Amino acid sequence: MANRIVCLVMLIICCFPQMICAAEGDWSISEDGLTAPKSEVRVSILPFIIYSPEKNSYLRNEIPKVLAAHLRQEGAEISEPEIPKSGFRIPNLGNIRKIGVRSRADYVIWGSLTRMGSKFSLDAKMLSSRGRERPATFFVEGRNIENLSVVVRNLARDFGIRLFRRERVAQILVKGNRRIESDAVIRAIKTRAGDVYRVKNLSDDLRAVYAMGYFDDIRIEAEKSSRGKIVVFRVKEKPTIRHIYIKNNKAYEDNEIMENLDIKTGSILNVFKIQNNIKRIESLYKERSYHNVNVLYNIRNLDNNQAALEFVIDEGGKVRIKSITFVGNQAYEDKELRKQMQTSEKGFWSWLTSSGELNREELEQDMVRISAFYQNTGYMDAKIGEPEIEYKADWIYVTVKISEGAQFGIGRVNIDGDIVLTKEHLLKKVRIGSESFFNREVIQGDMLLLADIYSDEGYAHAKIVPRVSKNADKSTVDITYEIDREKLVYVEKISIRGNTKTRDKIIRRQLKINEQELYSGKKLKRSIRNLHRLDYFEDVKVETLRGSSDDKMLLQVDVTEKPTGMFSFGGGYSSVENIFAMASVSERNVFGRGLVLQLKAELGGSTSRYTLSFTDPWLFDIPLSAGFDVYNWNKDYDTYDKKSRGGGIRVGYPIFDFTRLYLNYFYDVADIENIDMELASQSIIDMEGEHTTSSASTTLSYDSRDKMFNPSEGADHSLTVEYAGIGGDITFTKYIAELGQYIPLFWGTVGFLHARGGYVEGNSDGILPDYERFYLGGMSSLRGFGWRDISLQEERVMDNGDTKLVDIGGNKFVQFNVEYHIPLIKKAGLVGILFYDTGNVYDRADDIELGKLRQSAGFGFRWYSPMGPIRLENGYILDPEEGEESGGRWEFTMGSAF
Repeated sequence: MANRIVCLVMLIICCFPQMICAAEGDWSISEDGLTAPKSEVRVSILPFIIYSPEKNSYLRNEIPKVLAAHLRQEGAEISEPEIPKSGFRIPNLGNIRKIGVRSRADYVIWGSLTRMGSKFSLDAKMLSSRGRERPATFFVEGRNIENLSVVVRNLARDFGIRLFRRERVAQILVKGNRRIESDAVIRAIKTRAGDVYRVKNLSDDLRAVYAMGYFDDIRIEAEKSSRGKIVVFRVKEKPTIRHIYIKNNKAYEDNEIMENLDIKTGSILNVFKIQNNIKRIESLYKERSYHNVNVLYNIRNLDNNQAALEFVIDEGGKVRIKSITFVGNQAYEDKELRKQMQTSEKGFWSWLTSSGELNREELEQDMVRISAFYQNTGYMDAKIGEPEIEYKADWIYVTVKISEGAQFGIGRVNIDGDIVLTKEHLLKKVRIGSESFFNREVIQGDMLLLADIYSDEGYAHAKIVPRVSKNADKSTVDITYEIDREKLVYVEKISIRGNTKTRDKIIRRQLKINEQELYSGKKLKRSIRNLHRLDYFEDVKVETLRGSSDDKMLLQVDVTEKPTGMFSFGGGYSSVENIFAMASVSERNVFGRGLVLQLKAELGGSTSRYTLSFTDPWLFDIPLSAGFDVYNWNKDYDTYDKKSRGGGIRVGYPIFDFTRLYLNYFYDVADIENIDMELASQSIIDMEGEHTTSSASTTLSYDSRDKMFNPSEGADHSLTVEYAGIGGDITFTKYIAELGQYIPLFWGTVGFLHARGGYVEGNSDGILPDYERFYLGGMSSLRGFGWRDISLQEERVMDNGDTKLVDIGGNKFVQFNVEYHIPLIKKAGLVGILFYDTGNVYDRADDIELGKLRQSAGFGFRWYSPMGPIRLENGYILDPEEGEESGGRWEFTMGSAF
């Protein structure tokens, strides 16, 4: 039905000019379209008289020429006037008629042009050569003589109306439309009220209205009136789409298909748009290897000029790749080349792995991968043809043509051009000389390495071009890196954008490169790393732009800030605390000045702790960090309770790259109570009551991690020495060393090596409490063991004279951890963990025997959430002793890792 309507409308469009012409006269068709009927009207135009203060005499003959040209288009024949030899003056009407008769003209036109400043007017008359009636008078005016041609054309139109008895368009009406506004139709046509009524123009207008795509049928009617023709466009609107149905689809849900359509309910039914959406559906199916898909459509008419549109899909079943064949390969078998491709042949597990599906974009990338494979194994002239794809029934056959060429080894490697440092030093850095065969990937890496070396020396725009010379007889290539270092480049200006909260100086103090300083690529990379470590920004981008001259550079730092203030709360179950809850209010960038303020509360089955912390990482605008902590901490140990109140102050200053020295003072008042007289050690029983610790410590820390949370590379080492005894009755000296190294591995995985050890001894004039000794076991040391399960034992004499073994802490310990981090959901910060832990605690006199360390291994999950790392890990004891279970032990905690 829809196709018939389209054909009918096109027929009307083609026939409409002839239909109207038959009613209006004998019109003809030329290459330019419809033309006026041939006329016997002959016109003679006399020169115009010019009244102008400027010399415009040339217009007296120019105006008649232009008028003649327009009147010819209107259908008149032009006769040259026969003017008396005495010249032309304003004659009387009798003489005008005589000129017309001598010129064999039916009508004579004459007139004048008058200029008054920027305005001008044309006064003209037209007289019949044969009649006795008075001449017809015409008047038009304009502004600026440059517009004279337009005014003359309007004057010619007025002459044409009188000469050919033509009518003007009095009014334009649109009828039959319901949804489409009449103004929208009128804006689409060229004919306007007041124009000359012309059939050709109406034919063009008919096409324009149809091209709007809103109507099934359009008719133009012309009605006479006293003011001229009333033109009526009678239209029949296309139906609107009320419903869209998808039928017989299985591979996609209805909503998946609808999301890819650009035709919606309520829109005008348009056949061409329907065909376009059919192509969209077919393309969607071909993405999932339904290459035999066929889509048809049905239109069902509804009431109120509405319609239901149905897309009927014949999916045809999946068409998969049966074989991938290579032609011309000799160095490598088909199997080896297929390994370089993401596209694969259909396999047994295709229903699960999608093997055998054809993605043309992916296949094109596969050709690039195969080409790179050849280029990186010495075949520098290898050419990979465009894959040939053949469809046969329900299978696809892919053929790839290869021209391998010869394999080239590495000949002489040299560096030429502008040398910085020494040629020997640069040659040691490049890797291509150690390769057996030509390798384009290694050459590209060498180019980047050399560019980095030059940029570190200030040559930011150094050009590195490899020149490759073939030795065909030896099947080798000589490679020369030609270097043009260009000019030394200085940083002209550093601009920072995107920071609405963080002050510029907080960002600038992390930059290792300064304005008016020699550019350094190494310093720029370090600056970007420092900004990431702040953890204030979701994204950091640095763009290098040319400055005011070739030796100047602009650095544009674009940051995207993220929230640094946080109110967090949570709870759960911990293997140490049982049920616990925590809440904190923190701001890591107070007032945009980089200050850190935190108030935290932790409540659990064995712990309650309240802490207020403040840190200024750049006190006095120098890299001197300073802060304080105040806390109230109650801890229930297995054999006693400890209630502490205290705090401390700390300062830190960088002394080397990535290295800071910290000084801390700590003051604590602890009350030991609720002692278990059966299980507690004698030292704890002797400490019942209140004790004071006043200590100072120093820490040397090296931290080169790329991120504070979930790092992928870098190191985190520290050495701490603490001395207690600056007042108070608790006195000891403690040493703790810690090493941590993150190693990026393949597929985004990360290896982590961690080692920790310590030693503590009591001073002669005070007490070394058991809670300052060392225990192992639990999430922060050896997983799989219970908290503080790894300890020493001492004999304690009971009141009745019996002896009993009780747990005490060691004077020294060692601990080693190996972890393998596997990103599961990278954007969400979800990581899988495989681990191996080992370590033990010792008395002062014991030797550390690495062969007798306790061991555990296991797996877990770590989520680096906005509240901090959340860990769920399961450890298995590998060397269980009597009374220990080797089965898995799940542990859960919130807080920092090692």
